[in-house]
Amino acid sequence: MKSSSSKPWKGIYWLMLAVPLFWGGSFSMAEHVVSEIPPLVAATLRFALAGLLLMLVVTLKSEWSISVLKRRWKGLLFVSLTGIFGYNALFFLGLNYTSAINGSLIIATMPVFVTVGAVFFLKEAWSGRTGLSLVLSLVGVVVVITKGSFHTMSTLSFNTGDILFFAALACGVMYGLLGKAVMKEVSPLLATTLMTLIGSVFLGGSSLVEGGWGKVPYLSYQGWLEMVYMVLFGTLVGYVIFNKGVEQIGASRASIYLNLTPIVTTLFSVVLYDTMMTWQQVLGMAMVLAGVGLATIGRVERS
Repeated sequence: MKSSSSKPWKGIYWLMLAVPLFWGGSFSMAEHVVSEIPPLVAATLRFALAGLLLMLVVTLKSEWSISVLKRRWKGLLFVSLTGIFGYNALFFLGLNYTSAINGSLIIATMPVFVTVGAVFFLKEAWSGRTGLSLVLSLVGVVVVITKGSFHTMSTLSFNTGDILFFAALACGVMYGLLGKAVMKEVSPLLATTLMTLIGSVFLGGSSLVEGGWGKVPYLSYQGWLEMVYMVLFGTLVGYVIFNKGVEQIGASRASIYLNLTPIVTTLFSVVLYDTMMTWQQVLGMAMVLAGVGLATIGRVERS
């Protein structure tokens, strides 16, 4: 089961725009879901349900390959523990000790670390265009998250929760960097299926320590609709597309699209939950869009 040719499929650059759309929407909806059931319980439900659906799809498409799994099981286990279990468990645990703003600002640096790591360890190409796009996007994300408030930035303080977020950041970076190597012989669909199933097992174990499964039957109608969205789009479709993007265009280019996630999260909050948007956030969104566009334009034409 070989990966695609070295030349990326032209449409992947546009398809990658769906990833922040689905993940940003999932983040907004998760904020409501975890107000009804514990975070690790919600994460376990999300990834377990998605894993079962993915397993059905892989079976119907006959994409199981025992020989490939025997060769790549260590790598698949590692990206499952980092990209699914480690990232999500540390992220939600961090929210118990620090603010969402602190956590979001820490996670927002992920594309920078992934890009730098890809240049040094994976020998991916570096250019002034890439650097400028990263700076524009990162500054824009900070403006969106803080609503352009210098007071918010000046009053930030760091604690145990922030350390947990830095650990989540490390997991996300390792997942981004190693994903392409792991999927050299594994299709993005099969890789996503295995990651989701393995990650959900470890999340389930940690959720038993957290407790709160008795609240699941009382999850509201809105909560279940939000869970369905997270399962189908935020996990099942979103992770398959992202893994395909890492395989096709590399970790550094794929990670730049993640800067769009706070924009989508903010827009979902405005439309669905009556959150107010400031002009500073609009400016920050424009900067992020400019950064992502700068990283994408030209590569689409050359591919």
